[in-house]
Order: sequence, then structure tokens, then C-alpha cells
Amino acid sequence: MSNALAVATVTQALALLIEHHLHPEIDMAVSVETRKPPSDPPPEPTITVFLYQVSHNPSMRNNDLVTRASDGTLLKRPAAALDLHFLISAYGEETELVGQRLIGSVVRTLHEIPVLPQELIEEAAQRPYLAGSDLAESLQKVRFTPTQMDVDETSKLWGMLHNTPYSLSVVYQASLVLLDGHQKPVPAKPVQKPDVRVLPFGAPGAPEPGGVTGGEGATPPAGAAPTAETAGARPTGAPSRKTRRAAAKATGTETAGTEAAGASSGESRSAAAKTATNSGAASTVRATVAKAASGGGARAAKKAAGDPSAGRGGGSKSGGASARSRTREATGSGARDGGRDGTGRTGAARRPDDPGHPDDGTES
Repeated sequence: MSNALAVATVTQALALLIEHHLHPEIDMAVSVETRKPPSDPPPEPTITVFLYQVSHNPSMRNNDLVTRASDGTLLKRPAAALDLHFLISAYGEETELVGQRLIGSVVRTLHEIPVLPQELIEEAAQRPYLAGSDLAESLQKVRFTPTQMDVDETSKLWGMLHNTPYSLSVVYQASLVLLDGHQKPVPAKPVQKPDVRVLPFGAPGAPEPGGVTGGEGATPPAGAAPTAETAGARPTGAPSRKTRRAAAKATGTETAGTEAAGASSGESRSAAAKTATNSGAASTVRATVAKAASGGGARAAKKAAGDPSAGRGGGSKSGGASARSRTREATGSGARDGGRDGTGRTGAARRPDDPGHPDDGTES
């Protein structure tokens, strides 16, 4: 923060910065002046520092919109944020390229030292016309940035300078310069009488958990006696905390027992259905095997007893051979297919009363 002399102080400090850093490249006397380019170019080496435009900084323009209260009281000191635009021109003997040598020195200096040093600001403030400047005390530093201008913008800039011939020059922008208001805000009054009350939730006058006051929690009159709710007593007829916990625990146990019983009943029904299905499938398999073994065993028994019809096949050898072949096939089929019935016993180990035994009297 600084006062209204900050703009002129920056211009004078910039001229001192260029003047102090001309050597060792420039070994001649150079005059650095803070004025606009002259209408008649001077023959001696000269550098002009001309502030041609002052603009408000766009990023800090609305930083302090609210500076006063509704009654006009100053809340904080207003500050104007400014950007300064400088045109730096060089003059000298053209045959010796003095102007170009001076411009090179200016660009090198501002690129090497882009921030305005505090000691140069203090030196500039020693001028009689800058007495009272407090720019050196400001926390905000001034930085120089080159501005790129094409031929069109350069011709417009030099066209504003009436009857001034063009000279080799560069343009730099200095930001940020803050200008404080001269009025100081009135400090806030200190707290004279603290008034702090601490009430538990549910007490008359205490805010509810949702932040709503009123109703039963309305503020009681001063000196009101504490009630049962304020003292923390339990309302009459309300169950105690221990009773509520026991009821919740019992409810949870019953629910868990009901779920367990339902799960057990479901598993028992599923297991019973699976057992019945397996038993039915096993019975069907045993019946099929027993029937096949019964047919083969009966035919083999008839042949062993000498049944005349078992070996006759039309009174010919071929018929007898066919009968014997069929008997062997039947006997082998019975041994293979009916070797084990549903009881797990082979045909040779069957009892006489088992189905399919040669002595059970079954006819094929």
C-alpha cells in the first residue's frame, strides 16, 4: 500500500535503474530523462522514460467493492490497483549506432532486474518533489514486463505524439501499484459486557439439535425454577434405559430363533425330498435287473431239465443248433445283465425263493 505519489516514484525509480546499469557496455555519458520523446532529436546520447498510459489492473479491479457500512462508516481503507505503461526511447549518433546500443542496455537491465529494488525507490523519494512518498514501505512489489506491439499498434502510439518523429523504442508494463485512500477506518469497539449461557439440549430456552428454538424449548423468564426435564429426571411412566435394552435384546433373540427354525425346517424338507427321489430311482433299477435275470434263468433251467421244446427247432440239426445258440445267449445275457440284482447277490448265490431262481417256478 502507498499514497498518491507512488506513480511518480515508480517513474523516477525506473530512470535511476536504467542509469545505474548502463556500464560496462556503455562507456559514454548518457542522459536519462523522465519526459516524452522530444520533437527535435538530441545529438548527444539520451534515453527518455515516458509514462504514456495508466490503467486499472483487471484482476484487482473489484477487490475492495465493499468499503463502507450502510450507515457510512468506513470498514476498510480502499485501494486502487494500477498498471503503468512506459515508452522508453533512445537517441544518439546514428552512424555509431548509439541508439541501438542504448536500447540493448535497457532490455538487458530490465530482464535481469524485473522487480524494482527498494533502495532505488528510497533514492527516488529523496527528490524534493517526491517528499512524503511511502512506496518503499509497501509490501506489494512493482514488476516490469515487456509489452509486445506490432507495427499497427506502434504507429498508433507514435501518432498520439504530435509532431514527434519516430525513434527506436521499447514498451514495458509496471504492475502492481496500489494507491491507498487517505482515510483510516474506525477500529471496532471492544466487547464491554460478555453474556454467555450454557444450557443442555431439551432445557427451556436451549436450541434444539436441528437449530430450531421455540415451543417447549422457548426461553423461560429470568429466575424461573428448573423443571424435571432441566434437572435430567425421567418423565413418569417412561421405561428406563435398562428396560429398553432388555426388550431390544429379547426381540433380537426371538427374531434370530425364528430365522434359525425356518432355515432348519427348509433344510429338513429338502433332505427328505432328496432321499425319496434316490429311493425311487434305486427301486426302479432293482426291478429292471431282476426281471432280466428271471427270464434268462428260467430258460437255462428248462434246458438243464431236459425240456423237449427247449432243444427242438423244427426237427433238424440246424433247428437244434439254433435252440442251443439261443440258450447260450440267454444264459450269458442272464449272467451279464442279471449277475447282480438289487440285493447285491449274483445268480449262483441266489436263494430258491428269490425272483429269477431256477426253482421259483417262473415260466418264461
